[in-house]
Amino acid sequence: MSSKLQKKFHNPDEYHSLIFHPYNIALTLLLGSIIALFLAFSSAYIYTRVQNPDIPPIKLSPIFFFNTIILLASSWSINWANKSYLEDLTEDYQKALLVTIVFTIMFMIGQFIGWNDLSSQLDTHFLSSNLSSYLYLISALHFAHLVAGLPFLLLFYYIAKNRMKEPVSVLVYFSDPEKKLKLNLLTKYWHFLDALWIYLILFFFINSFLKFGS
Repeated sequence: MSSKLQKKFHNPDEYHSLIFHPYNIALTLLLGSIIALFLAFSSAYIYTRVQNPDIPPIKLSPIFFFNTIILLASSWSINWANKSYLEDLTEDYQKALLVTIVFTIMFMIGQFIGWNDLSSQLDTHFLSSNLSSYLYLISALHFAHLVAGLPFLLLFYYIAKNRMKEPVSVLVYFSDPEKKLKLNLLTKYWHFLDALWIYLILFFFINSFLKFGS
Protein backbone atom coordinates (compact mmCIF):
# COMPACT_ATOMS: atom_id res chain seq x y z
CA MET A 1 0.00 0.00 0.00
CA SER A 2 2.76 2.42 0.94
CA SER A 3 4.67 1.63 -2.25
CA LYS A 4 1.58 2.39 -4.30
CA LEU A 5 1.16 5.72 -2.53
CA GLN A 6 4.80 6.52 -3.19
CA LYS A 7 4.24 5.89 -6.87
CA LYS A 8 1.05 7.94 -6.80
CA PHE A 9 2.54 10.95 -5.04
CA HIS A 10 5.43 12.28 -7.00
CA ASN A 11 8.43 13.85 -5.36
CA PRO A 12 7.16 17.20 -4.01
CA ASP A 13 10.50 18.84 -4.85
CA GLU A 14 9.88 18.06 -8.51
CA TYR A 15 6.84 20.33 -8.54
CA HIS A 16 7.91 22.78 -5.87
CA SER A 17 9.10 25.47 -8.25
CA LEU A 18 6.60 26.06 -11.03
CA ILE A 19 8.78 28.70 -12.66
CA PHE A 20 11.65 26.34 -13.43
CA HIS A 21 9.61 23.21 -14.05
CA PRO A 22 10.05 21.78 -17.58
CA TYR A 23 6.28 21.85 -18.17
CA ASN A 24 6.14 25.55 -17.33
CA ILE A 25 9.18 26.35 -19.44
CA ALA A 26 7.64 24.52 -22.40
CA LEU A 27 4.34 26.36 -21.94
CA THR A 28 6.13 29.72 -21.66
CA LEU A 29 7.99 29.04 -24.91
CA LEU A 30 4.73 28.04 -26.57
CA LEU A 31 2.96 31.21 -25.43
CA GLY A 32 5.92 33.30 -26.58
CA SER A 33 5.73 31.78 -30.07
CA ILE A 34 1.98 32.39 -30.19
CA ILE A 35 2.48 36.04 -29.25
CA ALA A 36 5.09 36.43 -32.00
CA LEU A 37 2.73 34.82 -34.51
CA PHE A 38 -0.20 37.09 -33.70
CA LEU A 39 1.98 40.20 -33.63
CA ALA A 40 3.25 39.27 -37.09
CA PHE A 41 -0.31 38.98 -38.43
CA SER A 42 -1.27 42.25 -36.73
CA SER A 43 1.66 44.01 -38.40
CA ALA A 44 0.75 42.47 -41.75
CA TYR A 45 -2.82 43.71 -41.37
CA ILE A 46 -1.67 47.28 -40.70
CA TYR A 47 0.77 47.10 -43.62
CA THR A 48 -2.03 45.94 -45.92
CA ARG A 49 -4.21 48.84 -44.81
CA VAL A 50 -1.41 51.32 -45.39
CA GLN A 51 -0.82 49.95 -48.86
CA ASN A 52 -4.56 49.97 -49.65
CA PRO A 53 -5.96 53.10 -47.93
CA ASP A 54 -9.15 53.13 -50.03
CA ILE A 55 -10.32 49.77 -48.75
CA PRO A 56 -12.65 50.16 -45.72
CA PRO A 57 -11.51 48.57 -42.44
CA ILE A 58 -13.16 45.54 -40.88
CA LYS A 59 -16.27 46.17 -38.81
CA LEU A 60 -16.63 43.61 -36.06
CA SER A 61 -19.89 41.78 -35.60
CA PRO A 62 -21.56 42.33 -32.19
CA ILE A 63 -21.28 38.59 -31.53
CA PHE A 64 -17.51 38.97 -31.19
CA PHE A 65 -18.00 41.40 -28.30
CA PHE A 66 -20.48 39.00 -26.70
CA ASN A 67 -17.91 36.24 -27.11
CA THR A 68 -15.47 38.38 -25.12
CA ILE A 69 -17.85 38.28 -22.17
CA ILE A 70 -18.22 34.51 -22.55
CA LEU A 71 -14.47 34.01 -22.59
CA LEU A 72 -14.02 36.22 -19.52
CA ALA A 73 -16.68 34.12 -17.80
CA SER A 74 -14.68 30.98 -18.61
CA SER A 75 -11.64 32.64 -17.07
CA TRP A 76 -13.62 33.26 -13.90
CA SER A 77 -14.90 29.68 -13.78
CA ILE A 78 -11.45 28.12 -14.19
CA ASN A 79 -10.27 30.35 -11.35
CA TRP A 80 -13.18 28.95 -9.36
CA ALA A 81 -11.90 25.45 -10.18
CA ASN A 82 -8.44 26.35 -8.88
CA LYS A 83 -9.84 27.80 -5.68
CA SER A 84 -12.05 24.76 -5.12
CA TYR A 85 -9.09 22.45 -5.70
CA LEU A 86 -6.97 24.26 -3.11
CA GLU A 87 -9.85 24.15 -0.61
CA ASP A 88 -10.62 20.46 -1.28
CA LEU A 89 -14.19 21.22 -2.39
CA THR A 90 -15.06 18.27 -4.60
CA GLU A 91 -18.50 19.30 -5.85
CA ASP A 92 -17.49 22.91 -6.50
CA TYR A 93 -14.37 21.75 -8.32
CA GLN A 94 -16.36 19.46 -10.60
CA LYS A 95 -19.01 22.12 -11.22
CA ALA A 96 -16.39 24.75 -12.02
CA LEU A 97 -14.74 22.50 -14.61
CA LEU A 98 -18.11 21.73 -16.19
CA VAL A 99 -19.08 25.42 -16.30
CA THR A 100 -15.76 26.23 -17.98
CA ILE A 101 -16.43 23.58 -20.61
CA VAL A 102 -19.93 24.98 -21.25
CA PHE A 103 -18.60 28.53 -21.61
CA THR A 104 -15.91 27.32 -23.99
CA ILE A 105 -18.42 25.54 -26.21
CA MET A 106 -20.63 28.64 -26.18
CA PHE A 107 -17.66 30.71 -27.32
CA MET A 108 -16.92 28.27 -30.15
CA ILE A 109 -20.53 28.38 -31.34
CA GLY A 110 -20.43 32.17 -31.16
CA GLN A 111 -17.35 32.19 -33.37
CA PHE A 112 -19.17 30.31 -36.12
CA ILE A 113 -22.06 32.76 -35.85
CA GLY A 114 -19.64 35.69 -36.06
CA TRP A 115 -17.88 34.29 -39.11
CA ASN A 116 -21.20 33.70 -40.82
CA ASP A 117 -22.38 37.20 -39.96
CA LEU A 118 -19.15 38.68 -41.29
CA SER A 119 -19.39 36.85 -44.61
CA SER A 120 -22.99 38.04 -45.11
CA GLN A 121 -21.97 41.68 -44.62
CA LEU A 122 -19.01 41.69 -47.00
CA ASP A 123 -19.59 43.14 -50.46
CA THR A 124 -17.71 42.17 -53.62
CA HIS A 125 -15.17 44.97 -53.27
CA PHE A 126 -14.37 44.03 -49.70
CA LEU A 127 -14.10 40.36 -50.51
CA SER A 128 -11.49 41.19 -53.15
CA SER A 129 -9.23 42.66 -50.47
CA ASN A 130 -7.01 40.82 -48.04
CA LEU A 131 -8.50 42.49 -44.99
CA SER A 132 -11.37 40.08 -44.51
CA SER A 133 -8.99 37.12 -44.68
CA TYR A 134 -6.97 38.56 -41.80
CA LEU A 135 -9.93 38.48 -39.43
CA TYR A 136 -10.85 34.97 -40.50
CA LEU A 137 -7.28 33.74 -40.22
CA ILE A 138 -6.42 35.44 -36.92
CA SER A 139 -9.69 34.47 -35.21
CA ALA A 140 -9.38 30.93 -36.62
CA LEU A 141 -5.86 30.65 -35.15
CA HIS A 142 -7.19 31.72 -31.78
CA PHE A 143 -10.05 29.25 -32.18
CA ALA A 144 -7.56 26.47 -32.98
CA HIS A 145 -5.53 27.17 -29.85
CA LEU A 146 -8.73 27.09 -27.80
CA VAL A 147 -9.70 23.76 -29.36
CA ALA A 148 -6.21 22.46 -28.55
CA GLY A 149 -6.75 23.21 -24.87
CA LEU A 150 -10.27 21.82 -24.67
CA PRO A 151 -9.28 18.10 -24.54
CA PHE A 152 -7.15 18.78 -21.45
CA LEU A 153 -10.09 20.52 -19.81
CA LEU A 154 -12.37 17.62 -20.70
CA LEU A 155 -9.79 15.16 -19.32
CA PHE A 156 -9.65 17.03 -16.02
CA TYR A 157 -13.42 16.89 -15.74
CA TYR A 158 -13.61 13.21 -16.72
CA ILE A 159 -11.00 12.20 -14.14
CA ALA A 160 -12.62 14.36 -11.46
CA LYS A 161 -16.04 12.78 -12.04
CA ASN A 162 -14.83 9.20 -12.23
CA ARG A 163 -12.11 9.09 -9.57
CA MET A 164 -13.44 11.43 -6.89
CA LYS A 165 -16.18 9.20 -5.53
CA GLU A 166 -14.77 7.97 -2.21
CA PRO A 167 -13.04 9.90 0.58
CA VAL A 168 -9.74 8.10 -0.02
CA SER A 169 -9.75 8.75 -3.78
CA VAL A 170 -10.68 12.39 -3.16
CA LEU A 171 -7.78 12.74 -0.73
CA VAL A 172 -5.38 11.13 -3.19
CA TYR A 173 -6.58 13.43 -5.99
CA PHE A 174 -6.31 16.67 -4.01
CA SER A 175 -2.93 15.64 -2.57
CA ASP A 176 -1.28 14.94 -5.92
CA PRO A 177 1.20 17.77 -6.71
CA GLU A 178 1.23 16.83 -10.39
CA LYS A 179 -2.52 17.46 -10.64
CA LYS A 180 -2.03 20.85 -9.03
CA LEU A 181 0.79 21.71 -11.41
CA LYS A 182 -1.12 20.73 -14.53
CA LEU A 183 -4.23 22.58 -13.36
CA ASN A 184 -2.11 25.70 -12.81
CA LEU A 185 -0.64 25.38 -16.30
CA LEU A 186 -4.07 24.88 -17.86
CA THR A 187 -5.34 27.96 -16.02
CA LYS A 188 -2.36 29.97 -17.20
CA TYR A 189 -3.03 28.88 -20.80
CA TRP A 190 -6.72 29.76 -20.50
CA HIS A 191 -6.00 33.24 -19.12
CA PHE A 192 -3.53 33.76 -21.94
CA LEU A 193 -6.16 32.93 -24.55
CA ASP A 194 -8.56 35.36 -22.84
CA ALA A 195 -5.97 38.14 -22.90
CA LEU A 196 -5.09 37.35 -26.50
CA TRP A 197 -8.73 37.55 -27.57
CA ILE A 198 -9.20 40.90 -25.81
CA TYR A 199 -6.12 42.19 -27.64
CA LEU A 200 -7.54 41.05 -30.99
CA ILE A 201 -10.92 42.65 -30.34
CA LEU A 202 -9.31 45.94 -29.31
CA PHE A 203 -6.93 45.77 -32.27
CA PHE A 204 -9.67 45.40 -34.88
CA PHE A 205 -12.01 47.78 -33.06
CA ILE A 206 -9.43 50.58 -32.90
CA ASN A 207 -8.38 49.94 -36.49
CA SER A 208 -11.97 50.37 -37.64
CA PHE A 209 -11.69 54.07 -36.70
CA LEU A 210 -8.20 54.66 -38.11
CA LYS A 211 -7.67 56.10 -41.57
CA PHE A 212 -4.51 55.61 -43.59
CA GLY A 213 -3.31 57.59 -46.56
CA SER A 214 -4.44 61.02 -47.75
